[in-house]
Amino acid sequence: MPRFSSLLAGILLTLAAGITFAFQDSIGKYLTGVIPLVQVLWGRYVFQTLLMGTALAATRGPTFLRTRHPVLQILRGLCLLAATSLMYAALVHVPLADATAVIFFGPVLVTIFSVIFLKETIGLHRIGAVIVGFIGMLVILRPGIASIEPRLFLVVLAAVFNATYFMLTRRLSGREDSASTMFNTSAPGAVVLSVLVLPAWETPSALALGLMVALGCTGSLAHFLLVRGFSYAPASLLSPFLYIQVLAASILTVVVFGDPLHATTAIGAAILVASGLYIWWRENR
Repeated sequence: MPRFSSLLAGILLTLAAGITFAFQDSIGKYLTGVIPLVQVLWGRYVFQTLLMGTALAATRGPTFLRTRHPVLQILRGLCLLAATSLMYAALVHVPLADATAVIFFGPVLVTIFSVIFLKETIGLHRIGAVIVGFIGMLVILRPGIASIEPRLFLVVLAAVFNATYFMLTRRLSGREDSASTMFNTSAPGAVVLSVLVLPAWETPSALALGLMVALGCTGSLAHFLLVRGFSYAPASLLSPFLYIQVLAASILTVVVFGDPLHATTAIGAAILVASGLYIWWRENR
């Protein structure tokens, strides 16, 4: 168990990372209303890659460019690109709080995927938590002929790709240099988007360009805070504090965008967080 001061530093840095991720998504949601979606994604990935590459080159030299598992690294980066693309496509039409809450169905999916792909065994407790988490997601989706928001299913699919990204990250942990893994988080997506953005490019305004840079900066900052936080205490202890992102997104969705915060979103998010925390607790036992 880390010392209290180290654990507190790790918790504060993890909370800061979750809040920064929420701000990044809010910037992305705003930009999707003023420039093409692919250009928003390009700004996020290219500027994040440039910032991350510059920081790693200054601290680690060129070694971060070498990888022993290039296929897994590229596949991992493309899974994150797919998750981000689907998330931002949904944010054009749905409130930030709803989309953020659904994306946190990921820990439940990671548990399911660990059984399917890693052949891990889980007991009745975690099976129950998976079912409860699924119910929480259904509450957020508000299933019903009159009220369902079909574009939220894009976020459900994003959660699937996000869970696959985390599974590949777990697979690379201990096998790959962390600097290489950090760089390849966004580098594959930056390469793909630099090709896809060409036919859709629109000259951005000064404000839009500044926000595109901010999108990359907040992504780099959030990942830096997360990695730094995990250096103070194990990820298994700090991961639950990332749920602060759901709360931050709920505040931003009302204050910045003026979207209503539905009671079903709050209830469903609470159920999802509870199931995720229970899965985390069982894993740590």
